[in-house]
Amino acid sequence: MPNWIDTHCHLDALEFLVPTHTERAHLAIKKIVIPAVQVGNFEVVRRLAHTFGDAYALGIHPLYVQHATDDALQQLDAALQAQRYDPHLVAVGEIGLDFFVPELGISPWRERQQHYYHEQLKLARHYNLAVLLHVRRSVDQVLSGLRRLGGQWLGIAHAFNGSEQQAKGFIDLGLKLGFGGALTFERALQLRRLATRLPLEAIVLETDAPDMPPRWLYKTAAQRANGALQGVNTPAQLPRIAAELAALRGITVEKLAHATTRNALAALPRLASVVW
Repeated sequence: MPNWIDTHCHLDALEFLVPTHTERAHLAIKKIVIPAVQVGNFEVVRRLAHTFGDAYALGIHPLYVQHATDDALQQLDAALQAQRYDPHLVAVGEIGLDFFVPELGISPWRERQQHYYHEQLKLARHYNLAVLLHVRRSVDQVLSGLRRLGGQWLGIAHAFNGSEQQAKGFIDLGLKLGFGGALTFERALQLRRLATRLPLEAIVLETDAPDMPPRWLYKTAAQRANGALQGVNTPAQLPRIAAELAALRGITVEKLAHATTRNALAALPRLASVVW
């Protein structure tokens, strides 16, 4: 059976309080990377990673900067310092920029997001950690932040949905690109084309569970209004997502599993200590 690594799953979400979801997740894949989104869940993701033998990242998500306290960055710094020798800690994340939400793209939240992003990049450099990047409607700005600090980076541009040129920008900086349930939709023509054309060594797999459900779990607003229940996305969906990507690329599932596992370990070098 192929070994899969889910490089981005919010295992601390309320949906995973149902034990069967967590059990199914770990039956399907080898390891999960659990990113934090705010100071308040730093300890939760750390504890989950230790409980299940997974990995975690600590960071402040751009959607949470509105609610972050003035000392949130100092608390992140302190947490990274306290856990710097924890082999389960593999990255600073989830960090980045989000200009999909209209109010976050204007002052003062745009500037606040950019400040938090830049400061967290500096912390990643200071602690020699990879980054898990949120790039929703903000690819060029996220790339600009990386280039501003210079040099090469380790990590993943999570849920990538940019152009081939933007993808090359991340790859040239040393990062991998995360693909998940969005590529299973036939209407996602650009994303599916990108997932087939990029070098295989640039791709890692993720579910972003419980968010970003694949095609077979998704229900439209009209269906939900008529009583249809949205399926719960879990890491257990990763093998089926991977099978669709393998078919798009015309390769075997086994080849994809081997390549994406190798790529995840290259993007997150500290992950090796919990995988083997």
